[in-house]
Parts: sequence; structure tokens; C-alpha cells
Amino acid sequence: MAEQATPRSAPQAGATRAWGGPAPAGARLLVADDNKVNRLLLTRSLELQGHRVASAENGRVALQMLRAEVFDLMLLDMEMPELDGFQVLEQMVGDSKLRDIPVIVTSSLEGVAHVVRCLELGADDYLHKPMNPGLLKARINSSLEKKRLRDQQKELISRFATSEVAEDMQQSGFALGGRRVKCTVMFSDIRGFTALCESQPAEETIELLNTYYTLMFDAISGQGGVVNQMIGDGLMAIFGAPLPLAEPQLSAVRAALDMQEMIELFNLERTALEKEPIRIGIGIASGEVVAGYTGTHQRATYTCIGDTVNLAARLEAHTKEAGRGILLDGETRAALGDRVPLEDMGAVLFKGKASAVPVFAVKAQAQR
Repeated sequence: MAEQATPRSAPQAGATRAWGGPAPAGARLLVADDNKVNRLLLTRSLELQGHRVASAENGRVALQMLRAEVFDLMLLDMEMPELDGFQVLEQMVGDSKLRDIPVIVTSSLEGVAHVVRCLELGADDYLHKPMNPGLLKARINSSLEKKRLRDQQKELISRFATSEVAEDMQQSGFALGGRRVKCTVMFSDIRGFTALCESQPAEETIELLNTYYTLMFDAISGQGGVVNQMIGDGLMAIFGAPLPLAEPQLSAVRAALDMQEMIELFNLERTALEKEPIRIGIGIASGEVVAGYTGTHQRATYTCIGDTVNLAARLEAHTKEAGRGILLDGETRAALGDRVPLEDMGAVLFKGKASAVPVFAVKAQAQR
């Protein structure tokens, strides 16, 4: 009796394909083409390669889908109704959330001028219809690999830089040097930190600093500030650079108040654990600085320099002598108006200053 043939079941996810090797996880692709037959055939071909594919019948729909979903790559036809391929590329290059999506143009338009224009508008590649399947697959894989490397670069930047600095680098590019901007600078540190370190194990000090920076970063970033320096128990933050703020002075003071409130709540926990509470001093000054990237092309940081920076550091140090938690300079005070209760501390002659500087303290009731 002949052996009965066993029916072949459909391939399961992760199964080995007949031509060898595991099925690829694939990428999320968008096909934009007004020709329904072209869309269906190209979609089927890409799905057989293991990709997850969506389609759009014109440029307007394609842009809507790009803004609503996450795609790894788009295959874009040029001649479409409502918005053609050129118009889609123009909108993508002007949108920071879309400009890094790889685009492979698939078009029947002939002529070098069309190819050049597409590439100038940010397209990664240009393939003439009808497309060679092997060439299309190679170009897609190449574009996806470039995107993977760009995504890795963004992840590294975001890990070692604030979101504002990362956005500035993506928009303006990286270049050593600076530009003059008006902003508000904050300095803060923990009072009596040296004595605290001597009274507890180093591991406990590290844990304290990690908790302290977590709280301070949240308060500062919540008001649009950028922490650009951490030195021991001290930090420096900038409000209004690299990205502008409507009212950097008010944002800095609000961040300082949030910082003080977080420290009060943190001290309740420390007291419950029979640990010594901590106190911080904050100095804030506003004015013109030179802000930018300093260092080398191998290692650089975003920072700012100028008299405003020095004054903020002097004000922070003066909080010990003044017995106040938050001290401001005259320019910051002028920008606040009557929105924050302040105490006039008089003029103080700081080291390095030719004349005395008006100093103001945020009143205790504002810090509660």
C-alpha cells in the first residue's frame, strides 16, 4: 500500500523557509502610489520578504499615516493626486519628526533633473519603474541599515545629553563654538556636603547623590531648564538655551521652588530613617552669555560662559552667608514683577565685580 502523503501546513512564525534561514522579522513599510495594481503587487512582494506593509493612495494620505503611525521606510511614487511625491518630500524635510524616515522614490519619471530634485529634498534613493526586484530588495535593506545606525546615534545622544541639547544637535548639527544668547543661569549645591560625606559610608553618599540628582533633574527639566554640569554635589542649569523659553527667569525661579519642595519631602523620608536632613542653596542670574559646544570633536559638552554665569555661582555661594535658600540678581528680579514674593537683601560686592550687585531672596512663604 502506498504511503499516504501528509498535508503541508502553513509556515509558522519563526519557521525556516524553503530557501534556507529563518524568516526575517521585517520592518514597517509604507507604499504610497495612486495606481492600485502597483500598490497591491508591491505590497505583496514586500510582505513575502517578511516586511509589514501599509499603503496610501496619494500623498496627502501618506503624510497622515506617517504622522499617525511609526514607519521604518516609505516607497514613494512621484505622480499622485492631491499631493505629489515632490510635495510629500518637501513637507517631510520640514518636519523634525518625519525628516529621518528613509524614502525610496519609485517613479516612471525620466531625467536626471527629477532624480537630483528628489535627492535634494531628502530622498535616500531613486528607482525607475518597472523595478528590478533584487535591486529593490538591496536598496531597502541598505536604507534600513542606515536608519538603524541613525537610531543608534540618536539613542546615544539622548543618553548622554538632555532632550533639548539632542534636539539642538539634530536641528543645527554639531560644531565647536558658541553664540551670544540671553538666558537665565542657575547654580545649586548641598549645604555641608563635605561633613556629610565624612559621617557616612561612600556607598551611602553615592546613593544620596543619585536620589538628589533624580529629584533636581525632574524639577529643572519640568520647567524647561537644561542641566549641563554636575560637579560633586553641585549642578549648573540653563534656562533659555539651547532652545528658547518665553520667560526663562520665571521658569528658573519656579524650578528652584520645585527643588526646595522636593528636598523638603525627601527630608521627611530621611528623618523617618533617622538620617540627617539636607539643605540646598540656589543662585540665579539672568543676562547675556556665550552658549555652545566646548571641548574637542572627540569629547564635547554644551555649556555657557560669561559674567552672568559667574554671578549665578557667586549668588549660590552667598546663600550660606545670607541664610536664604534662593538668591536672585536684579535682572531676574525685574523680569518677575510681582509674581513671586521677594526680599530685598541690598547690594553686595562680589569677588571679581567692579560694583555692588542688587541681591534679592525668595521669601520663605513662596518656598512652602
